[in-house]
Amino acid sequence: MCGRYTLLADELEILEEFELQEGIESFNQSYNIAPGQNVLAIIHDGNKKRAGHLRWGLVPSWAKDEKIGYKMINARSETADDKPSFKNLMSRKRCLIVADSFYEWKKTEQEKQPKRIQLKDRKLFAFAGLWDKWEQGDQTLFTCTILTKEANSFMQDIHHRMPIILPKQKENEWIQPNQLQPEKAKQLLQHIDDEDFTAYNVGNHVNAAKNNDPLCIDPIA
Repeated sequence: MCGRYTLLADELEILEEFELQEGIESFNQSYNIAPGQNVLAIIHDGNKKRAGHLRWGLVPSWAKDEKIGYKMINARSETADDKPSFKNLMSRKRCLIVADSFYEWKKTEQEKQPKRIQLKDRKLFAFAGLWDKWEQGDQTLFTCTILTKEANSFMQDIHHRMPIILPKQKENEWIQPNQLQPEKAKQLLQHIDDEDFTAYNVGNHVNAAKNNDPLCIDPIA
C-alpha cells in the first residue's frame, strides 16, 4: 500500500522533470503527505499536460458521501479494471501523482518501524494514479487514488504491497487522453520493470500526519 509520501523538490525541478509548460498554482513542498490532503498530480487535457492538486482519497462520481474517500486512498491494480469504483477511471481518468519518496512501516516484534523509500537513480518520480470528479449540491471535489501491486523482492521484506511507480518512458503513455479499454490500461501496468530502491529507518515523528518538517526524514540507527 501507500499511506504517506514526500515531495521535497522545488517547483522548477518539477516543471523540468515532467516537461510542464505552465507553473503550479499554490505549490508547497511536504515532508509528510497524508490521505485527505491535496496532492500534486498531472493529467493531459487533450492539448497539453497540466499540473494541479487533487484530494488524496478517491470519491467516485456516484458516491453519496464524500467520506468514502478515506477508504480509497489506494486501488489494487490487479482488479481495478473490473471494480465499479475504478473501471471507468482506468479507461479515461488516469493521472501521475508526483513524489520523491514514500514511507512504509515494517512490522517487528516490538513495533512498526517507519522507513523512507527512494529510487536509487531518480530523485523525482510519479505514482500511477486515477482521479474523479464528485459533485453534490454546490460542492465539487476532484480526488485521486494511488494504484498498488504485489511487493517486489526489495519491498517484500517491508510490506506485502507497494505503490506502482511508472518508468520515465511510460509516464506520458499512462496519461494520454485517448480512451483505453480498462484491461489495456491494466496490461500497461503489468508490463513495467521496477527500478532499484533504497530505504532507511526514520523515527516515529512521521507517524503523526500533523508533523511536516525535516525531522520526518532524519535517519535513525
